[in-house]
Amino acid sequence: MPVKAGTATLSVPWSSVRAMTDGPAQQPTITDDLHRYLQQARDGVLASLDGLSEYDVRRPMTPTATNLIGLVKHLAGVELGYLGDCVGRPSPVRLPWVEDESIWDSADMWAAADESRDDLVALYRRAWQHSDESVETLGPDAPAHVPWWPQGRRDTTLGSLLVRVVAETAQHAGHADIVRELIDGRPGADHDDIGDAEWWDRHLERVRRAAEYHRPSG
Repeated sequence: MPVKAGTATLSVPWSSVRAMTDGPAQQPTITDDLHRYLQQARDGVLASLDGLSEYDVRRPMTPTATNLIGLVKHLAGVELGYLGDCVGRPSPVRLPWVEDESIWDSADMWAAADESRDDLVALYRRAWQHSDESVETLGPDAPAHVPWWPQGRRDTTLGSLLVRVVAETAQHAGHADIVRELIDGRPGADHDDIGDAEWWDRHLERVRRAAEYHRPSG
């Protein structure tokens, strides 16, 4: 649920809001847990941009052009679609790449030269707020309709779409960790919890030796 803090809009778990307003803390629901995991993944995606130049957040790091700001742009559309349009709460924010259907040519997976990083990050945060309001207002059992899914699967529930958004955001947060490591060597958030630099060097060598055992000869 979005909560105003000064001039900023923050997303906090709905269970925390209930605890602040309704007296004793209540047992978190499955929806509360899903939101908590979603917010962790959202934060991880944006953390992958920290300290990088405008060029580095944009440059493609794989043969399929995966790039950090493109993941942010894509996920903004995912949330506004599944947890906005598909549940009968279209956002007032319209996405040009959806309107002109260039999304089907992967226009949502990279930033054009005239699309700023700050604007795309702000768009993603607005998508969070809209999604959180949808779940809080409608609840997980609310009917949903996904027009681009195959016939027979298009009618579903908000709860099912929330699970999908959590899964997709977590998947792309993992992609973002790997892309960030390819850019400047910075590892994921739990890197230092697992071991220091010497431990990671030894681990890399262990994995390399195990792989070499199966290298094709000739």
